[in-house]
Amino acid sequence: MVICRLKKNQRWLWVALCRRTRQVIAYWSGDRSEASCWQLWHRIPPAYRHCSTFSDFWAAYATVFGSVAPDHHAVGKQTGLTNHIERWNNTLRQRLGRFVRKTLSFSKSDEFHDIALKLFIHSHNFSLSVPS
Repeated sequence: MVICRLKKNQRWLWVALCRRTRQVIAYWSGDRSEASCWQLWHRIPPAYRHCSTFSDFWAAYATVFGSVAPDHHAVGKQTGLTNHIERWNNTLRQRLGRFVRKTLSFSKSDEFHDIALKLFIHSHNFSLSVPS
């Protein structure tokens, strides 16, 4: 998902969701490089690293997840295996104007952009948590 304010300052949001709970388990905001994909991988909790992973055909996923995740699958959108993350991306864009590709609601500060993202993720995860 692209997060941009100026073309030269494009940032991408890398997100890992738990398929069972649909909660965000890790995220990283950076460029579309392999280094950013590694940052996402290092933020995934160890308990989730052995699970099956599904991604699109972006080369960074194949390089990183293909080398460290025991059960990684690169799949197309038609399989339905990436539906949860696509739905999450759409929800983020609908609820936070600053994450729409071309918008007037951009963040002038990366700090406030990150704060808005963290608040959204915490709110999203809390809304999906199971009461004890």
